[in-house]
Amino acid sequence: MTDASSPTAPPATAALVLADGTVFRGRGVGAPGIAVGEVCFNTAMTGYQEILTDPSYAGQLITFTFPHIGNVGTNDEDIEAPTPAARGVILRADITEPANFRSTRPLDEWLNGHGLTGISSVDTRRLTRVLRDAGAQVGALGFTPEGEPDSAELLGLARAWPGLEGMELAKEVCCTQSFEWTETPWRLGPGYGALDAAQRRVVAIDFGAKRNILRCLAGQGCAVTVVPASASAAEIMAFEPDGIFLSNGPGDPAATGEYAVPVIRELVATGLPVFGICLGHQLLALALGAATRKMLFGHRGANHPVKEIATGRIEITSQNHGFEVVPESLPKGVSATHVSLFDGSLEGLAMADKPVFSVQYHPEASPGPQDAHHLFARFIELMEK
Repeated sequence: MTDASSPTAPPATAALVLADGTVFRGRGVGAPGIAVGEVCFNTAMTGYQEILTDPSYAGQLITFTFPHIGNVGTNDEDIEAPTPAARGVILRADITEPANFRSTRPLDEWLNGHGLTGISSVDTRRLTRVLRDAGAQVGALGFTPEGEPDSAELLGLARAWPGLEGMELAKEVCCTQSFEWTETPWRLGPGYGALDAAQRRVVAIDFGAKRNILRCLAGQGCAVTVVPASASAAEIMAFEPDGIFLSNGPGDPAATGEYAVPVIRELVATGLPVFGICLGHQLLALALGAATRKMLFGHRGANHPVKEIATGRIEITSQNHGFEVVPESLPKGVSATHVSLFDGSLEGLAMADKPVFSVQYHPEASPGPQDAHHLFARFIELMEK
């Protein structure tokens, strides 16, 4: 395949300009327009529709390192939220016609329908190396069908955007009022199921929750009440929950923690089981007295090995986060439970004297094997006790 910048390639109709001045030219996909955000890379080979609809990607332009994105098309089942929160998409190869029996629309048509701007024919290996070595950067992506976008204008937009550090985004993607969730995990043939008889009640605080997390909870027999990120402890306890779930979400945990941490502290003090995932893990850590920080380029992919410290068990996990909990900041009574085998970063924690635990990765995502689904069963066991 030829690059868009080569003499034999069609004229460029899109460009990605990083804040450091690096320019990538290519061909536009999806909806024409301009999108500005933090450029990240995801190493997953499958699940691009789930990735694009994950609310945790709010404020980000997603670079897919796997070259062939779009081969299986899109459908209305493999989504994690009704509206994509990602700002745009960066691809190596042109989007091809789908070849999968579950497809209902080609990816390009799906992107256009959601107003998502994208660029293809980009040297994504080079871009990933830039991000890996220099760290996450703000970028501006422009797609103008009539001709190549103005790189100088895009550079100005990229340099003017403040970046994700210090940015609160959970309120942009969470629900605005409480609701009940009853859908259970998908199976080939019948599709998604429905909760029959609930055995316990979980209140899930929505900081940008993925639908499949809620399905996993319902699949374990939980009646799930989803509440907005800004819900108070009194409002949450009024539902008389057996357990509290802290969801994933976007943005800087320290910014979201300004309003969420006091609530989480009250909930932990009740003695109820608490389970957090991703942003929920980071917010729980802040509530317990630990600190968080921005990572160089984050963890995003479906091939991340994580070790459970107590057992030595290795799980292949799906991850999506640009911030982390500082291991050295964990207070007395809170221990690290999981560690990344990629870079040694903290991947889980637990309290010694309360049924409270969390993980940085996504146990619901099933990146091939369902290595981490046992964490939902662990949450259920804590509620039963």
